[in-house]
Amino acid sequence: MRKLLASLVAIFLAAGSAWAADPAGKVTIHWHGHSFFDLVTSKGTKIVFDPHAIENYGRQEASADLVLISHEHNDHTQTEVLKNAEKGKVVHGLKVNGNRLDWNRVDETFRDVHVQSVGTYHDHVSGAQYGKNTIFIVEVDGLRIVHLGDLGHLLNERAIKAIGQVDVLMIPVGGVYTLNGDQARKVVAQLKPRMYILPMHYGIPKVYDDLLPVDEFVEEQKNVEKKTTNALVVDPEAKPAAPTIVLLDWKNPQ
Repeated sequence: MRKLLASLVAIFLAAGSAWAADPAGKVTIHWHGHSFFDLVTSKGTKIVFDPHAIENYGRQEASADLVLISHEHNDHTQTEVLKNAEKGKVVHGLKVNGNRLDWNRVDETFRDVHVQSVGTYHDHVSGAQYGKNTIFIVEVDGLRIVHLGDLGHLLNERAIKAIGQVDVLMIPVGGVYTLNGDQARKVVAQLKPRMYILPMHYGIPKVYDDLLPVDEFVEEQKNVEKKTTNALVVDPEAKPAAPTIVLLDWKNPQ
């Protein structure tokens, strides 16, 4: 009897070790045009970045448990477009301080997600033109996913160190108000994302003509993949030899 119990305990402990060693689940990212993404963790937590209500993109279906807003321009703050707008927690990267906006330092855990912020600028003149901007780093399922918001300048060493390792990078490339394609390539070289680069905030003919198209950023770049849907599934266990630039299609939600 004792031998049987000992065997059962050994089997139970071995099974527990196997369960503990299970690889992290996959993360799904959807692009809804401009800088609006949603991210679904393996446990079903839904995170939204910079929701917009730009009419020419049409109604973009997304819901959120957590909303991250990089700055207060109205093409990044439209939480009312979310299906459960009244239920999600909203975290602003900037906060009111007297008559100005300052960075809101974020370093918190929400369910199975850890979120940090890094303060940057919307332009190359320390915010004198367009103000401040926030970079959000989301750690989930063994991945570090970085949304650069409306970054308008190359990063300094302090910011690079604060951001740390990057697995998936969402980066503006459309110029005019943010990094252009050439500048964005330099920021990619600074951060060295391991798996995927997702261009955002760029011009699309007859949809958003104010910005430059994505062409300058992807020109002569290797490992460019154009998807026919707005979804990217990220496997934390993948070990690519080089990162892939993924152009998602906001018109075809999945």
